[in-house]
Amino acid sequence: MSDAIVDGFAQSYAEARGKFLAAAEAAGLDAHAHRHPLVGRDGEELAVDVARLGAADAQRLLIVSSGCHGLEGFCGSGIQVALLHDAGFRQRAADAGVAVLFVHALNPWGFSWLRRTTQENIDLNRNFVDFHQPLPVNEGYAELAKALVPAHWPPPPAAEQAIADFIARHGMKAYQTAVSSGQHDDPEGLFYAGRSPSWSHVIWRHVLQDHARRCARLAWIDLHTGLGPSGHGERIFSARDDAATLARARAWWGTAVTSIYDGSSTSARLAGMAFEAVYGECAQAEYTGIALEYGTLPLADVMKALRADQWLENHPEAPAAQRAALKRATRDAFYTDTPAWKRQVVAQAHEAALQALAGLAG
Repeated sequence: MSDAIVDGFAQSYAEARGKFLAAAEAAGLDAHAHRHPLVGRDGEELAVDVARLGAADAQRLLIVSSGCHGLEGFCGSGIQVALLHDAGFRQRAADAGVAVLFVHALNPWGFSWLRRTTQENIDLNRNFVDFHQPLPVNEGYAELAKALVPAHWPPPPAAEQAIADFIARHGMKAYQTAVSSGQHDDPEGLFYAGRSPSWSHVIWRHVLQDHARRCARLAWIDLHTGLGPSGHGERIFSARDDAATLARARAWWGTAVTSIYDGSSTSARLAGMAFEAVYGECAQAEYTGIALEYGTLPLADVMKALRADQWLENHPEAPAAQRAALKRATRDAFYTDTPAWKRQVVAQAHEAALQALAGLAG
C-alpha cells in the first residue's frame, strides 16, 4: 500500500478530526457535527462527526465507527480516512446499493484527552443498560478494586499480590471478567458503566435515529484496539446472543468470527454494549455486526496501562514528568504508531468492509 494509508493516521484528536473532515469533503460528502459541551486537551472543539455515503433512504446501510473507547480512535480514524479516500470502495458501495455511514469519534473527549473513558469516567461500551432496573453488582471487581487502582503508583507489592492471589484462586479468565465486564459502584475505578446514560450514549442514539430507521438491513463495524496479537484484527460478534445472527455474521465475515457468548473471543463476556441501542432505535432492521479488535501490546501491559491511567485521573496532583510518561504508555497500549501496523489494520478493515457490502447486498 502507498504512504497515503499511513498519512491518514494522526498524532492528536484535532489532527484526526481534520483529516476525517477533509477526506469526507474530498469524497463529496457533507459531515454533520454533534458538538460536545466540553473542549479538548488543547482547547479544541470536540464533536461526534457523521458523514454519509449514499442515499438517505437506502434500504441497506453499513455503519463504520471509531473512538467508542476514546483514544482507540487513533486506529479507527485512520481506517475511516483510508476508506473515504478509496474510490474503488465507494464505487463498490454504490454498485451494491449500500449506503455507508462513517461515525467519527463516538467518544471525542476520551480521544482528545488520551483516555479510554468518557468525561464521566464511563466505559461507553458498558453504558447501554436499563437504568430503570436495579443495576448489577460485580462482586469480583469489588474484591479487586483497591488493588487495581491503589492509593500510590507504582502499585505497592501488596496490591500486586492481591491480584496474583485472585488469579491463583479463580483463574485468568475469571480475573479478566471481574475487571473488564463492567461495574456500576466505583466511579473512580476501571470499566465503570455509569448510573445514567453518558453524553456519548445519547448522541449514538441520535445518530441511529437520524440515519438507521429507514433501512431494512443494517451492518455495523465498530473499530477497537487493545486485545490480541499485535496488528491482528479479531472479528468479534457484536449483537445479542442469537444463533441465526451469529451464523449470518460468520457467513459474511468468515468462520473466524469469535463470540463472547461461547468463549471463543479474547474479550470477556460483557454487558451494556453499544449495540443494544441498535435494537432499541432500529427495530425494523435486520442487524448484523462485529467489533474489529486490533491487538497492540500483551494483555498484561494493556491492563497495567489502564490501571495507571485511572490512578492518574484520580490524582491530578501527580508530577508532570510522571503524568507525561503514564499518558505515553496509555497511548502505546491502544495505538501502535508504526507504518507496518497501520497498513496491516487498514488492509483487514478494507476486507471486512467489502465483505459487509457483499453480505448486505446478498
